Amino acid sequence: MATKRKSKGAYMISAVAEMYEIHPQTLRLYEREGLLKPSRTEGNTRLYTDEDLERLEFILNLARDLGVNIAGIAIILQMRERMEEMNRQMQSFVEHVRSEMLSRFQQAAPNASAAIVPIRKPVTPPRNASPRKP
Repeated sequence: MATKRKSKGAYMISAVAEMYEIHPQTLRLYEREGLLKPSRTEGNTRLYTDEDLERLEFILNLARDLGVNIAGIAIILQMRERMEEMNRQMQSFVEHVRSEMLSRFQQAAPNASAAIVPIRKPVTPPRNASPRKP
C-alpha cells in the first residue's frame, strides 16, 4: 500500500479515516482489539502519529490484500514485535561479542605475532582437470 502521508505530525481520526478510505468505527475497533494505540489529547481526542499510520498501513494490507481477519492480524503483529525484539537482542549480542573479541585481541597484542599462524591459499584444481579414479 502506498504511503498517503505528506507531512510529519499527529492526525485526528477523521483525517486518518479519510486518508485510508475507512470508517472511523474501523479505527475504533482496531484500537479496542489492541491493534492500534493512538495517543490522546487532554480532551480525549485520538491522535495518530506517523508510526501509528505505518502500523495501520500494515494492518490494512493484511486485511484488504491478504484477507486476514482481526484475530490473525493480532497474531501476526505479536509475532512481528517478537521478531523485532529478538533482532534487537541478537544485534546487542553481536556487538557484545565483537567488543569482547576486540578487547581480548588488544590485551593479547604483545604476544599476537607469536600466535598468528599463516593461512595457505586454498588450492583450486584447473578447470579442465578430470576427476581422479581410485
